[in-house]
Amino acid sequence: MKEEPTMSGHRPVLFTISVLAVLWAGLLLGVSFLATPVKFMAPSLTLPVALDVGRQTFMVFNWVEIALAVALIALLAGAPQRWIRGVAVAVALIVALQTLWLLPLLDARVQVILEGSTPPPSQLHTLYIAADTVKLILLGVLGMLAFRSLGGVLYSRQDRQDRQDRQVR
Repeated sequence: MKEEPTMSGHRPVLFTISVLAVLWAGLLLGVSFLATPVKFMAPSLTLPVALDVGRQTFMVFNWVEIALAVALIALLAGAPQRWIRGVAVAVALIVALQTLWLLPLLDARVQVILEGSTPPPSQLHTLYIAADTVKLILLGVLGMLAFRSLGGVLYSRQDRQDRQDRQVR
């Protein structure tokens, strides 16, 4: 009996995507949701200094995210599932939105504060946090989808059928 080919050729790509997504999610949690809020709790750190440190941190982290997004998009050619490709593209689009629109506007606001003025009220920080939250959720979904897809490529069709038969008995 001829066995259908499995997706085992996709295993390294799926594994790499899942590791990349989990690593990226961990970096995002550490930078955006832990280090940044904690910095503003330090009583000896003035607001202008905290904002300047934050601006530098997010500039460097943005370059890291751009590199991760490029790596992720490059891996998509080997990703067999549409859902994985769609989630990865959504993450990359969020990074592009933050890079090209949100970060420049937030940097301009920080510059106004550093010059001693007060910028007008804005929801840009809230929007940035929302984008990071959606990105974090999508990275979790991406890691889960890629990892779960590995389970489907570990066994041949006959192996999966044998396992199902044993479960029915």
